[in-house]
Amino acid sequence: MASNTEKMSYHAGETKGQAQEKASGMMDRAAGAAQSAKESVAEAGGQMKAKAQGAAESVKDATGINKSN
Repeated sequence: MASNTEKMSYHAGETKGQAQEKASGMMDRAAGAAQSAKESVAEAGGQMKAKAQGAAESVKDATGINKSN
């Protein structure tokens, strides 16, 4: 028969394992959220760059810089 100390040790080990598994899952979700945020920022940056280039072309068109002779 297992002693109280052995039972407590077993339950402590179970609890530790569950806590480690939960922490691992939380870290995986945090990493996924960080990657998603990184991709969103990159997409927004690309959209801003395209808009700025379009605006620059509009200014060139309006001032006649883009017209070939």
